[in-house]
Amino acid sequence: MRAAGGLPACQRREVGHNVIILISEDDRGHFILIKHALRNAGIDNEIVWLCDGQETLDFIYTPEGEVKLEDDKRYMLLLDIRMPKIDGIDVLEEVKRDHRLKDIPVVMVTSSDNPDNIRLCGRLGCDGYIVKPLDDSATDLIRRLASSTQRIQHT
Repeated sequence: MRAAGGLPACQRREVGHNVIILISEDDRGHFILIKHALRNAGIDNEIVWLCDGQETLDFIYTPEGEVKLEDDKRYMLLLDIRMPKIDGIDVLEEVKRDHRLKDIPVVMVTSSDNPDNIRLCGRLGCDGYIVKPLDDSATDLIRRLASSTQRIQHT
């Protein structure tokens, strides 16, 4: 069985063991396009849609600042830059500053090719910067990073 425009079911698989892909994107249409690009590239990992930066941080942290992510899972974060409430750069900075989360791969997936944004995200520790729409090199980067993802350290 072949998904529309994708690989046959026998060639589809999860990348990285137990990696959950968190997509922080305020535009539902863009989220759907990103998800389809991943599926068409044969990436069948669980995907969680978070519609803004605040929802992303609320998914990651308790109100007391404890990490809510499960110990036995691995995570990867795809972040849009321009989002309401809290933007993606602020989320990137928070995640990379936290010693418990700094090893989570974070890839900026945005429509902005502004060189200042690219440099800033690089300085803050992002693991990749993709300008929408996703192409084969973008999904290859996501696959590579997901394969090397480590577990969350709650200590």
